[in-house]
Amino acid sequence: MQYKPLGSRDDLQVSAIALGCWPFAGGDVWGEQEDADSIAAVGAALDEGINFFDTAEGYGRSEEVLGRGLQGRRGEAIVATKVSAGNLDPRELLRACERSLKALQTDYIDLYQIHWPNWDVPLEETVGALEKLQEQGKIRAYGVCNFAVRDLSEMIELGRCVTDQLPYSLAWRGIERAVLPLCRANDVGVICYSPLAQGVLTGRYASADEVPAGLARTRLYSSARPMSEHGESGHEDELFAAVAGIGEIAGDLGEPMAAVSLAWLRQQEGVTSLLVGARNAEEVRRNLPSLELRLSEEVLGRLARATEALKEAVGESLDKWYAPSRMR
Repeated sequence: MQYKPLGSRDDLQVSAIALGCWPFAGGDVWGEQEDADSIAAVGAALDEGINFFDTAEGYGRSEEVLGRGLQGRRGEAIVATKVSAGNLDPRELLRACERSLKALQTDYIDLYQIHWPNWDVPLEETVGALEKLQEQGKIRAYGVCNFAVRDLSEMIELGRCVTDQLPYSLAWRGIERAVLPLCRANDVGVICYSPLAQGVLTGRYASADEVPAGLARTRLYSSARPMSEHGESGHEDELFAAVAGIGEIAGDLGEPMAAVSLAWLRQQEGVTSLLVGARNAEEVRRNLPSLELRLSEEVLGRLARATEALKEAVGESLDKWYAPSRMR
């Protein structure tokens, strides 16, 4: 397993792949999920050297299930969770942290993240509460999610933000324009979510019509798709042209498309870890071969060119689900 510092924190070394624990909650997005399978996934991840686990108070029962999975092995894990945008008032944030600690069955959180910006609460007040939690030893570090240039710049000025968690993949490269350079310049590690674009970069779907409704609600797809809320026409032609290009390159290499997609992302400068969801132990192990794959500069360039038209079509907005964007 490969490990990197968590942003500027050399004392927090996290695995190159992190286990994204939202699927543990099941529900409308993820469907039926057995707790025993989730707990087995946590154990398998630790056994394979994955020490980084990401959840959120907004992910239903995910924190609780992760806490159960880490019983007896908490010291092996770096746990990241998130406070919801509606709880960024200092008093609410402190209470939210206590709830997360209780759900996770732990007395400290390694990385506490602001899940989404809340432009009605002064960020300075939120950072003050995060600093207080850090002084109390309840959190070891703090970061943000879904902060674009304006909000991230303010966060960097105010405190010791170590990470920004953002959607980033071969199918969603918007952060390369301005946010990724800002992170690199300020030692803010990038944690990538949706690194396989809800499964489309695995090659399992031949067309947009095959993508399940719960996964096709992003701005990559038409707003006519069920559960979509963005109101845009989508970029389905560009997406599947890019998928075909990636598939051809993966075929030339004799490697699975998913492994190639994850390897490309892992090799981008400034990327700390990739959040990969897994619902059982077997799915955890399925993602490990990508760690052995290192792509040449020539292949990295081919993949970038194959997805450039999609990058341009998506535009500058980093919000995968809504228009207008909730990021600024």
